[in-house]
Amino acid sequence: MAEKNEEDWLSIADEFNHRTNFPNCIGAVDGKYICMCKPDGSGSEFFNYKSYFSTVLVALVHADYKSIAIEVGAYGSSSDCNIFKQSHLYKRLERNELNMPKGGPLPQDENGGHMPFVIVGDGACALSEQSYDRIHTEI
Repeated sequence: MAEKNEEDWLSIADEFNHRTNFPNCIGAVDGKYICMCKPDGSGSEFFNYKSYFSTVLVALVHADYKSIAIEVGAYGSSSDCNIFKQSHLYKRLERNELNMPKGGPLPQDENGGHMPFVIVGDGACALSEQSYDRIHTEI
């Protein structure tokens, strides 16, 4: 992942808000199964729940679908949740090493309440309790 600074994240959030009317979003994450031939000696490690052999690509993308970060090569039998939680991106996110802004008020919020920046994804990429607690402690 190319190192992002606070201005980069703010630009990504502005683009998400412009395109989707979803403020304080700095990316969308999801996984994709990539069909492949069974590697020799792999047993069922690459055999997924869809009944074919695959490896998994997990990506964090901008509002314009450009990749911010990707991880590829996980066993097809692994869940998106486990792959995401083992990714370099997730570990850096947990350690607060991504130079992300602390957050701020939402557009048109008359009270100006502080809201953190978020990454959207399906249920497989839910925040852990530690992430949730850390984010709310910072507010």
